[in-house]
Amino acid sequence: MARPTPHYPLFDRLFRHSMAVDLGTANTLIYTDNGGIVLNEPSVVAFQKESAAGQKRVAAVGTEARQLLGRAPSNVEAVRPMRHGVIANFSAAEQMIRQFVDMARPRPLFSRRAAFTLCVPAGATQVERRAIKEAAVAAGAWKVSLIGESLASAVGAGLPVSEATGSMVIDIGGGTTEVGVISLGGLAYSGSIRVGGDSFDMAIVSYVRNLYGVLLGEQTAEHVKKGIGSAVRDVPVEHMNATGRSVDDGLPRTVQLSNHDIADAIEGPLRQVIGAVKRALETTPAELVTDIAHSGIVLTGGGALLGNLGRRLTNELGLDVHVANEPLTCAVRGAGAAAAAGLLNDSAYE
Repeated sequence: MARPTPHYPLFDRLFRHSMAVDLGTANTLIYTDNGGIVLNEPSVVAFQKESAAGQKRVAAVGTEARQLLGRAPSNVEAVRPMRHGVIANFSAAEQMIRQFVDMARPRPLFSRRAAFTLCVPAGATQVERRAIKEAAVAAGAWKVSLIGESLASAVGAGLPVSEATGSMVIDIGGGTTEVGVISLGGLAYSGSIRVGGDSFDMAIVSYVRNLYGVLLGEQTAEHVKKGIGSAVRDVPVEHMNATGRSVDDGLPRTVQLSNHDIADAIEGPLRQVIGAVKRALETTPAELVTDIAHSGIVLTGGGALLGNLGRRLTNELGLDVHVANEPLTCAVRGAGAAAAAGLLNDSAYE
């Protein structure tokens, strides 16, 4: 007769701990029960090319690596391993996760391994989900659980997800927009489009190039979006200078942009977001739509901070739309809370 596998609770407490990880296209956040948000860094890793056999070593991650995007010398390569909320470069993602976990974990006498709860977009394929799990295991996870971005964001926003009432959340990240309707602890509707903050940035780059003949860097476009970005035009005019490269002669050139310019620039991707929300409402059962009409819609994610976005959605949908408290961290905080409440479908890697 086989002997049962011994279980050592003290060992688990001392050498294993849990982390919720929002591995986003733009930023990676890590949350622990006893430490709260212990890491919030750009999802970027930089590699320095070694002379021998073309090998690479990690030169920087996070904020330091992001500063190298578009500025790195020839022997350094800055990489964004995530695209549309999923892994686009597996080896770079593994190295980035490993470095972030080392930065976030406590430093006891002995090394500790973590159980990971990872947020994933609803549109992620089985292959993409598998890649996320395998990257986490390679980075040192002893157990990996996945949670949908919408459910995690709803929990983090404090919505009554366990009650028999419908709640809608729109999570706009760097690479995806997730639309979810939650009731009784599960998703009554879950949709995902590969449009997010990066799409807004690229739309600004394209608009300025076509209208002014100036090519902006992605980080400059993001800076303008955060500074004067607006989802509507009927607001007082604000201006901001942005410097890029002239398309005609390649020389530096500064243009003055207004919040009206930004509203025009991002209209395309914004219409896609609005379309995704309308499809969700059309598909959701009528009783849940009635609940949503009473409670409103909650915006989370970095894209929720776009100026006047709630107002634009309210005008388009005829429903109350408001931004959650601390929208940037809703998903990772919700993932941690959901893991503690047992709302996950676990896959263990011992």
